[in-house]
Amino acid sequence: MLRGQVSLEEESQNPPAVGHWKPLMPSRGDKEEPEGGCQDAGGVHEPQSTEQLNVSRLRSSSVEIREKGSEFLRDELHKAQKELKLKDKECERLSKVREQLEQELEELTASLFEEAHKMVREANTKQAAAEKQLREARGKIDMLQAEVTALKTLVITSTPSSPNRELHPQLQSPSKGGFRKGHGRNKSTSSAMVSAASQNVAPEPVSRECREVDSILFAEFQAWKESPTLDKSCSFLDRIYREDVGPCLDFTKQELSELVRVAVEQNTLTIEPVAFQAVPVGKVAAEECGGPNGFRSQIVTKCALSGLPRTCKHRIMLGDSGNYYYISPSCRARITAVCNFFTYIRYIQQGLVRQDVELMYWEVMRLRREMSLAKLGFYPNEM
Repeated sequence: MLRGQVSLEEESQNPPAVGHWKPLMPSRGDKEEPEGGCQDAGGVHEPQSTEQLNVSRLRSSSVEIREKGSEFLRDELHKAQKELKLKDKECERLSKVREQLEQELEELTASLFEEAHKMVREANTKQAAAEKQLREARGKIDMLQAEVTALKTLVITSTPSSPNRELHPQLQSPSKGGFRKGHGRNKSTSSAMVSAASQNVAPEPVSRECREVDSILFAEFQAWKESPTLDKSCSFLDRIYREDVGPCLDFTKQELSELVRVAVEQNTLTIEPVAFQAVPVGKVAAEECGGPNGFRSQIVTKCALSGLPRTCKHRIMLGDSGNYYYISPSCRARITAVCNFFTYIRYIQQGLVRQDVELMYWEVMRLRREMSLAKLGFYPNEM
């Protein structure tokens, strides 16, 4: 008994060894120790069973904590994996959007560059065409200025008392004014100059004639001269249309006569001579359409304007239609007389005639007389 007490006292005084659990509650043997001084043999193993129970409890709790921790970690891992998959899908979608935008940007850039190059090419082409047109226009302007200068020189140096022989070829000698081979293509403005010989029945000096200015006609001419125009509504031209132009261009074929009058007014009438060649005389149609402009034989046929069989030495073309109409010498004289009148008043309108008003008036009267004579059937033999 004394050994047991000594051992218990030593155990109580010494601290528990490392690796052993210290009981939290006193054992039954400790409580009963004062009452009974000695315990039986079963009381020695009771602290060991309590220690084992505590260890098993701790182990079970640690296992439970480990399982719950592992389960929590698994849940977190699953959540992280789901979020990672969503992030991957979002990244894939954004990468596709980026690729699409890059492709569209490349296509847009390519189209813009192509459009810019196309615009540059078109601009260069238009610039080249404009420069070419400008050069051509300048060349035409220079040519027209030279022609106007020459016409001014001819018109200024020509008066009724001293006409210019280059402007009026009928005043030249027969040897100089003879027929030349070939044919001429003359508009109504230029044919009037060349064909002025057809308008003089008896070329006598103007100074031998007695003349007197008609006050009414002179007043109308002066009013027209203040603001020259080709409008038929003015009294000056209205009178000339009624008394001279209209009757002079009034042919049997009314429809063709109207076309000729319009072509003369618009300065689009062409008169061409028919070259003389030794061919059999025969009847052909009054109208010849198309064909090259070469030498033609003298043709005896119906005049396209009068409808009578005549020797047609000339033919006319209206505008650029390509249709030719053979005309008799009398019809040609009437047309050229009207062309001469319109040529002169166009010169006055353009300011090319630098003469006294009275001299211009008498020149207009002379041209009116030529139209009257041609209407009555008088024309020179050269026709």
